[in-house]
Amino acid sequence: MAFGYLADLFVLPGHRGRGLGKRLVQRMIDDGPGRGFRWVLFTGDAHRLYERFGFTAPDSTAMVRPAAPHLR
Repeated sequence: MAFGYLADLFVLPGHRGRGLGKRLVQRMIDDGPGRGFRWVLFTGDAHRLYERFGFTAPDSTAMVRPAAPHLR
């Protein structure tokens, strides 16, 4: 199984609301060579965007080691 990590997207405020984020995610995970990958992403505020592309809460095969408290 191939694996891909998508860094959370950031669209500059002056360019928001034009569908840029949606087009970037679609190009990366649906239209590109990674369309068959298992994708992972961490985001604090864009869940609705990524849910449109099939991202869901982790399943029982996912584990995360958070950063040490002094490094947050």
